[in-house]
Amino acid sequence: MITSMTGFGQANRSFGGFKVFIEVKSVNHRYAEIAIRMPKEWVRYEDSLKKTLLQTVKRGRVEVYVTAEREAGTLQAISVDWTLADGYMNAAEQIKARYGFTERLSLTDMLGLPDLIHRHEERSELDESFEHELCGCLDEAARELIQMRQKEGSFLKQDLTERLQELIRLHAELQRFTPLVVKEYAGKLRYRIGELLQDQTPVDEQRLAAEIAIFADRSNVDEELTRLQSHFGQFNQLLGSAEPVGRKLDFLIQEMNREVNTIGSKANFTELTAKVIDMKAELEKMREQIQNIE
Repeated sequence: MITSMTGFGQANRSFGGFKVFIEVKSVNHRYAEIAIRMPKEWVRYEDSLKKTLLQTVKRGRVEVYVTAEREAGTLQAISVDWTLADGYMNAAEQIKARYGFTERLSLTDMLGLPDLIHRHEERSELDESFEHELCGCLDEAARELIQMRQKEGSFLKQDLTERLQELIRLHAELQRFTPLVVKEYAGKLRYRIGELLQDQTPVDEQRLAAEIAIFADRSNVDEELTRLQSHFGQFNQLLGSAEPVGRKLDFLIQEMNREVNTIGSKANFTELTAKVIDMKAELEKMREQIQNIE
């Protein structure tokens, strides 16, 4: 199934004395990259959350935002680092003595000092059940994200399918115009030689045939057209694959573009050149769309 790399999902649960909110959003990226922002007290759960997310997301940059609110009626264990407090007080006294300050540290000042007050999480947060609930909440948000990515992916698939059909149509026209390239060249060459000689010297038909044969070999694009047809078939198969195919599709587009460029450089024919330009335009539009496919 074609899946986009752009999406959004959210979920919330109540457990362990918290109301937990999780938002997940994803954008294009060459690989799977996950960034999680959560309360620093829960950083130990980051690896588990990443593993949970990677079960459903295979490619793209995913940002996860975890916020939590204490539910009413829950108590938190608070402690004071008295050793650190004594250190702050001693430092304050030394500064006063050195510089002649008279102010004293107030309670408000003390409460604002870093690392003096510690909040201890409840035992329930250390249980496996808390980690399980947190990962479950993320999984809900991730499933909503995937639904959005799949919905957008279906539109991308439809667009790419239509553009592939247009490429196939242009390919058929290239096949129709290709034989005319040598005929046009032969006619122009005979006309120019006739003008130069002004019917005073007979045309060397053998030499003329050799020149035309050399041009025909140099401008032959049968191999490129055959490879293009093969690429179309592979591209169509990938559109129906259940696995992430973004990178493979991107590679195929590059190969198609290479074949089309070769055809354009080999075959110097007005109508054929116009079709090559049309194909390159379609391939560029497809390439832009593929950048958003997982």
